Amino acid sequence: MTITRQDAWTQDEDILLAEVVLRHIREGGTQLSAFEEVGKALSRTAAACGFRWNSFVRKQYQSGIELAKKQRKELRKKIGVHSANLPGSVKTVSGSNAENLTLDDVIQYLEKLKEAPVQKDFIDEKKKLAEEINELKQEVEKLRSENQSLKKRLELTEEDYKALIEIMERARKMVVLQEGERNKKVKPQPESNENLEPLEK
Repeated sequence: MTITRQDAWTQDEDILLAEVVLRHIREGGTQLSAFEEVGKALSRTAAACGFRWNSFVRKQYQSGIELAKKQRKELRKKIGVHSANLPGSVKTVSGSNAENLTLDDVIQYLEKLKEAPVQKDFIDEKKKLAEEINELKQEVEKLRSENQSLKKRLELTEEDYKALIEIMERARKMVVLQEGERNKKVKPQPESNENLEPLEK
């Protein structure tokens, strides 16, 4: 029995989900089959994959979705398959009979489609996103390092501040003690009675 994951999605998993869904859209498959494929690869349920796609990932790939739909339309037009004919037999192929279409023709067309500049755009976009991710990771690491450095400096400053307060407290106590010692040493002298006049009775 396989364990179904319920932990948070990683960025790599989001990218895999997007790639598989876009491929299924391009090839005329269903999103459900894409979710099932990703679910098996990631040990997640198809429902979890569908929820993740609809709630978060799809918004980031709007242009990719439009492009995949356009490619699917061009593929269908090229081999003459109309959506009403799927998954039945091919009836028209670019103005020629279905009998003239061979499996080799379809394979050759798919290979050309694979090498098309549109595919190259996806690869370039993927490389660009991977570079951006690496740059962001480096920036996060740099900020993490700066944060650690600042925390250490703050701790040292707090320790210095406490030491300074202790020194000031000791100095204050010493001043109080010294004043007390001085007061003990200086004894009050009695005043002489020479200037006093006797009281009349």
